[in-house]
Amino acid sequence: MIETLDKIDTMKILIGEKWVESAMKMPVLNPYSGKEIYTISCADRSNVEEALKSAEKGKIISKNLSPYQRSEIIAKVVLLLKERKEEFSKVIVSEGVKTKTEADKEVERCINTLTLCSEEAKRLIGETVPFSAFAGGASRAGYYVHDPIGIITAITPFNDPLNLVAHKLGPAIASGNAIILKPSDYTPVSAIKLGELFLEAGLPFHILNIITGPASNYGDILITDPRVNMISFTGGTKSGEEIIKAAGIKKVAMELGSSSPVIVMEDVDVDAVSKNCIGGMTWAAGQNCVGVKRMYVHKSIYKSFKEKIIAYANAINIGDPEDPETEMGSIITNEAINTIDNSVKELKQAGYKILCGGKRIGNTYQPTILEGNFDHSLNGKQEIFGPVATLSKISSLDQAISASNDSVYGLHAGIFTNSIEVAFKAINELQCGGVMVNDSSDYRIDMMPFGGIKQSGIGREGVKSAIREMTTTKIACFNL
Repeated sequence: MIETLDKIDTMKILIGEKWVESAMKMPVLNPYSGKEIYTISCADRSNVEEALKSAEKGKIISKNLSPYQRSEIIAKVVLLLKERKEEFSKVIVSEGVKTKTEADKEVERCINTLTLCSEEAKRLIGETVPFSAFAGGASRAGYYVHDPIGIITAITPFNDPLNLVAHKLGPAIASGNAIILKPSDYTPVSAIKLGELFLEAGLPFHILNIITGPASNYGDILITDPRVNMISFTGGTKSGEEIIKAAGIKKVAMELGSSSPVIVMEDVDVDAVSKNCIGGMTWAAGQNCVGVKRMYVHKSIYKSFKEKIIAYANAINIGDPEDPETEMGSIITNEAINTIDNSVKELKQAGYKILCGGKRIGNTYQPTILEGNFDHSLNGKQEIFGPVATLSKISSLDQAISASNDSVYGLHAGIFTNSIEVAFKAINELQCGGVMVNDSSDYRIDMMPFGGIKQSGIGREGVKSAIREMTTTKIACFNL
């Protein structure tokens, strides 16, 4: 039985010029308490069809906004968000997996993301092309520009319910597109409230439409419809594969799964590095695509590192996310907890030794470290979306790089070393989208190109990179 609050707000979907309340509803639960905290409207196929019609109008309106107008609208959103930081932080905590401290940081990151979007809206520039430098081109001159791609379907996950929405809305609007947003059904309220800010800031209707509720209500129309020009998806690899198969000929940007490795060489401060790795492993209760999942530690410091990281893992304060003293909060659903637990059991059965954790606590899961060989057959083959990481002893950098690359994923990696040669060798040889030197794999700023290779994704996010992904290059040539 779901315990409910006295008053439950019903969140509506945004279609065209109206916030629409559907007949079908579903609850949004607080992952820590299990209480129903909001009710959301569930869109059906007719709602999605209307959203697509609205977006067709919106792409024209958006393209005709000047870069200055787009920049000013996003800048106004930033001002409004700064005024309501506490409100948004509370929403993130109530519906998501972050502690109050983590939620505060996510709101600050969202402010930074949208500030960058406002700035980059004015910088979407092309270049001249020297046609006259080629034979027969003496009478020709030209240039290229970046045109909006049109209508973008954006699908966002639960683990960063505000900032990852901003990473899609901000660049799409900055580059003159229309966007249909489908946030996670676990954490839709952050997205809806950010949409409200965009409208309050003066974003014309039809540029943004927001659809909530299970996709089973309306099928894959947001993916397959030919009016959609691009799909920007952040989520699991399996879902990403299904989207790509269904999408047809259209642009896709995918930020998918990962099993991020961290290499720890012998010349480091063991205490500082182990503390850094625990932070990277437990942020958002490990529900973090670039979180630390595999640690390869040089044999000369392995024993001391192992002792330190177990101590830090056991000291993590797990509890109510609203308590400022809480360091790690909830797992998003009971099903997700069972998946984590089954993965830990699978590793144990395969020969890994549980060094700490390995148990559920209420609606969360203990920080868990398992010890196993660096070349174990399960090394890096699965993503455990929770506060779980493996620890392995290595005797050389080559071993660590080989083990790190032995994975279907390739998003981020980290390496700790005081040797510039070692750092550059790792950068050159690690197969991934980003190498963090003397930081764990989960370090990211919102302006950098962000994405992976192999089954970790297609394309790049990060404000400037996302804007490029959401535009097409158009060449103009004059025969004078």
